[in-house]
Amino acid sequence: MIGRTVVVTGATSGIGRATATGLARMGAHVAITGRDRGRVEDAAREIRAVGGGQVDVFVADMSSQAQVRRLAGEVLGRLGRIDVLVNNVGGFWNTRHVTAGGLERTFALNHLAPFLLTCLLLDRLTQGAPARVVTVASAAQATGRIDFDDLQGRRSYSGSRAYDQSKLANILFTYELARRLRGSGVTANALHPGMVNTSFGAEDPGRIQRVLVPLLRPLMKSPAQGAATSIHLASAPAAEQTSGRYVAGDRLRRSSARSYDQVVAARLWAVSADLVGLTAAARG
Repeated sequence: MIGRTVVVTGATSGIGRATATGLARMGAHVAITGRDRGRVEDAAREIRAVGGGQVDVFVADMSSQAQVRRLAGEVLGRLGRIDVLVNNVGGFWNTRHVTAGGLERTFALNHLAPFLLTCLLLDRLTQGAPARVVTVASAAQATGRIDFDDLQGRRSYSGSRAYDQSKLANILFTYELARRLRGSGVTANALHPGMVNTSFGAEDPGRIQRVLVPLLRPLMKSPAQGAATSIHLASAPAAEQTSGRYVAGDRLRRSSARSYDQVVAARLWAVSADLVGLTAAARG
């Protein structure tokens, strides 16, 4: 990864931090994002100490579209090239939270944020092709459904249902992006990192987080183990020609039947573009 620049979102802890650290060890110039400057700076110091390379810091609450747009502008202003974008940021909330822009937080952070950031950085990625977009999804995509009549969970909200929907959206977005990027030299893949021992969901935990997770922690992967698939897709020569695929562990997998519905994927792209205010050209 020497000479390559990688942007990793949500890199202050857990899988994101481990991903950035692993890529820095391989010689990458790493740019990391987080919503708290102190935590991002702490992560950057640790990554520099381990990897010894350049680490750039960007601060943004990615549940806010305005801050995603500011982040994209700052990234484009400071990074002359982007070889890999790792869409790692995500969260779970058991009760319904609304962003400053009036969107349900799970959908806004887990899907719309990577959708918008990827679209805003796409020209830079294409200019430096070959390049890669890696999106951290989840096995929860298997039970996800895209409810176009209630994407924001206004009529009926369940934390697990909102999360599952957002992870299916990650897969649908990845497959649609890969189709749109065919022949550009930019690949797009999604992954399931496995069950990883992090603080995920601790802010507003559901029953699974409160009851089952403590019991399962001894069986869970470490953040470094959970980051292995992200690192592989971001760096491995063997993954350079892989696009529009879903990876779990170290293997290509079939995602849910719903994830291969191209009509739903195209509709989700159009709806997402409207929700984030992209131009007609970007809507495709």
